[in-house]
Amino acid sequence: MNGQDTENLSARISNCLQTILDLEPDLERLRLGHVLIREFQILKTFLARMDRIDIEESDVARIETATENFLRELKTPLALVELERIRKYIVH
Repeated sequence: MNGQDTENLSARISNCLQTILDLEPDLERLRLGHVLIREFQILKTFLARMDRIDIEESDVARIETATENFLRELKTPLALVELERIRKYIVH
């Protein structure tokens, strides 16, 4: 695989991991969020070592699919947490 292809695959994985890491503050508000937060250090370490890992297109496709599924599964719990946060400011 040439350097450009490798850079493209690395960028795609980095994008997936950074998208998940960007959710850290939101996940901290979930009841089981603390379980996920512990895994963030693993993601951060992996992201920092991306340049030392051989990457295949099939690996990237699996990570992109897993990221998409993860985000889809979080959509409802995060929306409920946001709704609870907003309700605190509603005057009845």
